Amino acid sequence: MIKLETSMGDIVLELDAEKAPKTAANFVQYVEDGFYDGTIFHRVIDGFMVQGGGFDANMVQKPTRDEIENEADNGLKNLKYTIAMARTMAPHSASSQFFINVNDNHFLNHSGKTMQGWGYCVFGKVVEGTEVVDKIKGVPTGTSGFHENVPTEPVTIIKASVVK
Repeated sequence: MIKLETSMGDIVLELDAEKAPKTAANFVQYVEDGFYDGTIFHRVIDGFMVQGGGFDANMVQKPTRDEIENEADNGLKNLKYTIAMARTMAPHSASSQFFINVNDNHFLNHSGKTMQGWGYCVFGKVVEGTEVVDKIKGVPTGTSGFHENVPTEPVTIIKASVVK
């Protein structure tokens, strides 16, 4: 279990280390390192997802560890209130950034081991704080540099911690 203390309230995540062992371990390591403390939800699209874990409040991207293997073929689906790894177009490019689905996003699910089919690895779900996720998805957004859908007022992850 991971607790994200945000500027809009707390979100508790239950990770699925059985179905997404490398991804869950990667996320826990970032949490234990304090990496997410002070980062923001930098991409918010109501009806789709809220994304965080890579930028500070000044939209400066934090340096990350190496990219991880995409475990999206684990049977977990991108359903409302699940957490998944963000990545570039390259299937195995996830590092620290994650998103919480605010809708059932079936088009993000694994459909085959091809560039188009890899999908996005779900590795857990929100078990407390869905109302906080709902508040975040509704914040006003704009453009910041090359980035679109950025909250006009930062939504900050104050502290991320492992809950025993």
